[in-house]
Amino acid sequence: MTDTVAPEANTQNGAQTEGLTALPANMQVLAQFIRDFSFENPRAPQSLRMDVRPEVDMGVEMNAKGRPDGLFEVDLKLSVKATNPEGPVFNIELVYGGLFQLANVPQHMVEPTLLVECPRYLFPFARRIISDVTADGGFFPPFMVEPIDFAALYMSQKNAGSIGETAGQA
Repeated sequence: MTDTVAPEANTQNGAQTEGLTALPANMQVLAQFIRDFSFENPRAPQSLRMDVRPEVDMGVEMNAKGRPDGLFEVDLKLSVKATNPEGPVFNIELVYGGLFQLANVPQHMVEPTLLVECPRYLFPFARRIISDVTADGGFFPPFMVEPIDFAALYMSQKNAGSIGETAGQA
């Protein structure tokens, strides 16, 4: 008895195709790095003895640019400023980057992949750096950046017209 395998049948747009399978979209992280980093604790050690929880102002930016070699550089910038009634407690600016390779990503999905999925991947590492530096700076408990909804942030920036044209270009 011989085993035979029938060719795969896929239905796309109502038409049947045999043996053709769409390749899955793929995002590969080639490198991660700190591009820029600053931590200021201007009033130490007085700022370490707080009776009042500081007010925190946080900023988030995502940027992406294509490279001539077909890869993409993605930066996640987190800015954190903590103050209390006596003045600044700490200031942090972190630009955490990654080098990404995209394969089989439809053209209309390149920008959202670069500005949502790539920052989503980088975020836990950037969050850890901020937590560690605040702990090393003497703050207890260390500052933990709340999870960020990168899809909502992307849509908000896109609707405001602040998404750059370079995100999808190689």
